[in-house]
Amino acid sequence: MLAERLVEAARRAGADAADAVAVRSMALSIGVRDGAVEESERSESDDFGLRVLVGRRQAVVSSNDLAGNTVAALAERAVAMALAAPEDQYAGLADPDLLAREVPDLDLLDPALPSVARLEELAQAAETAALDVAGVTKSAGASASAGIGGMVLVTSHGFRGAYLRSSHSLGMVAIAGEGTAMERDYEFTAAPHASDLDDPGRVGRTAGERAVRRLNPRKVDTHQVPVVFDARVAGSLVGHLASAISGTAVARRTSFLKDKLGESLFAPGVRVVDDPLRRRGLRSRPFDAEGVAGGELALIEDGVLRSWILDSATGRELGFRTTGHAQRGVSSTPSPSASNLYLVAGKRSREELIADIADGFYVVDLIGMGVNPVTGDYSRGAAGFWIENGSPTYPVSEVTIAGHLTEMFRGLEPADDLTFRYGTNAPTVRLEGMIVAGR
Repeated sequence: MLAERLVEAARRAGADAADAVAVRSMALSIGVRDGAVEESERSESDDFGLRVLVGRRQAVVSSNDLAGNTVAALAERAVAMALAAPEDQYAGLADPDLLAREVPDLDLLDPALPSVARLEELAQAAETAALDVAGVTKSAGASASAGIGGMVLVTSHGFRGAYLRSSHSLGMVAIAGEGTAMERDYEFTAAPHASDLDDPGRVGRTAGERAVRRLNPRKVDTHQVPVVFDARVAGSLVGHLASAISGTAVARRTSFLKDKLGESLFAPGVRVVDDPLRRRGLRSRPFDAEGVAGGELALIEDGVLRSWILDSATGRELGFRTTGHAQRGVSSTPSPSASNLYLVAGKRSREELIADIADGFYVVDLIGMGVNPVTGDYSRGAAGFWIENGSPTYPVSEVTIAGHLTEMFRGLEPADDLTFRYGTNAPTVRLEGMIVAGR
């Protein structure tokens, strides 16, 4: 095994410890517009990365060509780089006691990769369904893709692990209206197994219907009102939480939540969970990039911040053990990142959540990245529908929603409509008292 050869070569070259990753992938993608194939791609990659540690100094090298005596040369170069690097008192391999002893079967591999013709068929079916929706005037394109990838991790303290996963996706972007009154919207489905994808007809119809619903948007005056995030954009709020409780941000003191561990951030009953072992999850993995065994972790429990998201290095720096959330590429050291992250569903339906809103804003699309992770200030462009007397009514665009994530989290209520469609998922959520800045 090449990863084992890299680790052995690193030890011979003078490394005190080392780990190596090998990543192999193959992917197909098709883009269709107006019934014709607009883009067709096939990609293959075979990459390797070696991390070496000499005392508390570390270095990483990578390559996609390890023919001949390249393995020894790569290891010698990595050790030379580590000797010239500054000391990092937190660098090191994971605690051996935390390493995965078994590799659970998470059913991540669909071995039947579709043909290019099948991908074209799926994309064209989605586009046709969108164009059949009354009011849809153009296609902005449909796409379908599939791929298989694998990862091998070997460490000098005895870990050997590997897994394969597949990926399938289908998306459609539809345009409704004419001239300067055009609106667009989309639908997208992704899963490790092709059988778990949504029907292409439903994907296309949904994209078309969403685009038509957004025609003839109105402007609104600036209000401070309840704001409801549709489930397809509510996951962004969970993503902002994950960024703020990443061990990297906390250790660098660049997070507005850096001193909030153990404090109530949300209303009682609210839970946010990360689960790398979810069967057929989009970000599932049987072990992390340091070989640490994963497991379901409640980051928010009953509204209280219970854990940071940590790898070994940030865990040591903050005085905790890793939570098994290390990720890495072949050319980088490990860093913490969430896996299958989600906000647990609440008890009220979406309709019940908005029933008592006399005036409010239902958000279906977000624009820009106006979130300050250091201060927690939040300001993003948005589009959606104005809520009147408990129901979404006319479309609204070109507005900005603003607030502070601390207050937004505290007033957040989840609906009961959680579905697992993305890497980060949430049900519809209601937030109180945000500023909707219009005309």
